[in-house]
Amino acid sequence: MKQREKIAEDYVNGDATSLKAIVTHADPATFFSPRGDHLEGAEVVAGRYERDAASFHEGGSTDLEVLQASASGELAFWTGLQHAKARMGRNGQPAEMTLRVTEVFRLEDGGFKLVHRHADPANG
Repeated sequence: MKQREKIAEDYVNGDATSLKAIVTHADPATFFSPRGDHLEGAEVVAGRYERDAASFHEGGSTDLEVLQASASGELAFWTGLQHAKARMGRNGQPAEMTLRVTEVFRLEDGGFKLVHRHADPANG
């Protein structure tokens, strides 16, 4: 989870490079985004993560509040809250958000790769 926290920090600062290292490029893969839409297919999902990271600017921070995490065999997951202070949009406007997150990882080539992310805004 320490690696995942660093990757999240990079992401809210507009850098998807470290995320690319843990994202699967093998189907199936899915993403249920905070916008309410969903995507299917490893390359489609990976492309979306990269495009979405570009909407963030440097100066952001994030904290992952892990409520559950486990691994068994070829699958692992974590679920919890992601609290972020980010700079977004054309002008890098400050924004605070809390997302409810579930991520699922699959063992591929000796490492766990992100195969599913569900993130939606927490109410309150």
